[in-house]
Amino acid sequence: MESIVCEKPNVLKKIEIDPPLKKKGEAIVRIKRIGICGTDLHAYQGNQPYFTYPRILGHELSGVIEEVDHHVEGFQVGDQVAMIPYLHCGTCIACRRGKTNCCVKMEVIGVHQDGGMTERISIPIENMIKTETLSLDQAAIIEPLAIGAHAVRRAEISQDETVLVIGAGPIGLGVMQFAKKQGASVIVMDVNKERLQFCKTWANMEATVNAFEEPVQSLMELTNGDLPSIVFDATGNVQSMTGAFQYVAHGGKLIYVGLVNDQICFHDPDFHKREISLLASRNATKADFENVLKTLETGEINVEKYITHRCAFDEVIDQFNKWLLPDSKVMKAMVEL
Repeated sequence: MESIVCEKPNVLKKIEIDPPLKKKGEAIVRIKRIGICGTDLHAYQGNQPYFTYPRILGHELSGVIEEVDHHVEGFQVGDQVAMIPYLHCGTCIACRRGKTNCCVKMEVIGVHQDGGMTERISIPIENMIKTETLSLDQAAIIEPLAIGAHAVRRAEISQDETVLVIGAGPIGLGVMQFAKKQGASVIVMDVNKERLQFCKTWANMEATVNAFEEPVQSLMELTNGDLPSIVFDATGNVQSMTGAFQYVAHGGKLIYVGLVNDQICFHDPDFHKREISLLASRNATKADFENVLKTLETGEINVEKYITHRCAFDEVIDQFNKWLLPDSKVMKAMVEL
């Protein structure tokens, strides 16, 4: 069975591995789509936290069930599914409280164990959702959108609240969409002018701010001096995440959606003066996946424009380096099998 492994930083290699054996409580799924995300690119470049090599990448997955026990309720051979790549223990304090997304023993497919950049995968039944009402492309992007949906749920946004999303990449786009769905007025900040323009056309953002051009002043003007009451940072950049405190209104919230392998420091008097609530948002739950599925069914999210690049499985190794180049203007790349 053909697979592509990230052998070490900057090295992808096609290998042959044995087909997966179905374990109890699992199903064999033939992979049809693999979304490429920042985690994959960071792992390839050698700067992804909690990552070891060699590793088969791929966790934004959709496919078709090839083998499943007959007695399993709700699934049968031939069903199209999306996969929830977060493997939780079910018994730790987080799992017992329904926070499976931050399980003490969390293992993410394609990060902590081998992922879906292969022909078939064995996955727990509870980590699949049926996607018969969606296309394979739509099913594969449920995962990155669910991360945004989860972050928005964490923020508990009120109607007409002003929200700032820092980072106009695929995760930030999901945050924008679901913040707007909650009735928020959304401002987007990035350093990339083309991505800011994409946000205007794809997500109908109310306003954009260039982080290199006096962002505090711009935000003050856009909010009548108040600043946004909720700020999401979806950059995974330590300078951005550290600087995000200055954009939060008094009594507001800062939610870190991105992850960085570094220390983040802030000025405590200013933090206390504003009584800022600082939150982390990790992964997503099954409820978030189901929320995204229902949203995709309505056609509210333009998947065709969200996926800007695609290639066949045999072309992945040649394309990977190209996708890293700024000139490629990749928003979301999709691999087809």
